[in-house]
Amino acid sequence: MQRFLGAALASGLATVLTVSGSSALLDGDGGAAAGPRQRDEPVVAAFAATTRSTPWRQAARIALDFPTHHPQGFALVGDRIFMSTVEIIEPPVRYPEPIDGYDRSPGKGRGHVLVLDRGGHLLRDVVLGEGDAYHPGGIDFDGRSVWVPVAEYRPNSAAIVYRLDPVTLRAREAFRVRDHVGGVVRDRATGEVHGVSWGSRTLYRWTPWGRQLARTPNEDHLLDYQDCDYAAHRKQLCSGVTGLAGPGGTAYELGGLVLRDLRTGRILHQVPFPVFSAARHVVTRNPVALEVRDGVLRMFAAPDDAGEGTGTELLVYEAPLP
Repeated sequence: MQRFLGAALASGLATVLTVSGSSALLDGDGGAAAGPRQRDEPVVAAFAATTRSTPWRQAARIALDFPTHHPQGFALVGDRIFMSTVEIIEPPVRYPEPIDGYDRSPGKGRGHVLVLDRGGHLLRDVVLGEGDAYHPGGIDFDGRSVWVPVAEYRPNSAAIVYRLDPVTLRAREAFRVRDHVGGVVRDRATGEVHGVSWGSRTLYRWTPWGRQLARTPNEDHLLDYQDCDYAAHRKQLCSGVTGLAGPGGTAYELGGLVLRDLRTGRILHQVPFPVFSAARHVVTRNPVALEVRDGVLRMFAAPDDAGEGTGTELLVYEAPLP
């Protein structure tokens, strides 16, 4: 059965590497190659036209009937959905006082990238990580590889950034970072890799081999980014959440979506997304991916963990195009 699924997966994904227009801008070693001037893809214009009044409709609610753990990031690869998730075996414990610069223990866990079809069926489970680095973050598909950061589950720690071949599902290490990396995006025009720290308070930019090019504070104080995806040309679409204190000791999750320019770092458009899951989480809390397909702006989300509410569900929302 596994051999059949592997063959089917390879067959279903083989065309993705040849039909993705932006992938032609990346050479075989992961750097930038010469290519034609690129225009914004339709999802950029569609998202930029959204407002707080945009009528999002829930088009699907699919129960995922396999171990999903604590989902983190989505990457859409053809008709497959790659979902990163962390299996927490022993949760980190906060120290009374910092020890060696850490505010908590490393805990124990296992990092996964799950490959799903759009009906929510599990096709493959790829395990990634090493030692204390077991927490995958937000992921991105650059037309050739799925980029996956796997970090220690604590701030100011360390991470490994992997490149996962979507056809063979073989992973290789791209580089290491001396910080927690919560998500990465590959600029398909330059080949550079953009990333965020714990809570996305710091924005990073590296070469594909890990040489740090920039480290800047995040000017967005509304959202902690959980998942970002590249959007041509030279932009990224990010989703996130911020936990806020409400009256009478209550709590509120502020969720939203943001479009940022990878060249300047500017916030180009931002909207809240006050829609909640069965477990009462804002739906942009964990993995999110957007696309324009079948004449609509479509958003995929999986906000709930395996042990919450009705378990992890793949939620699909659609909004009309402008």
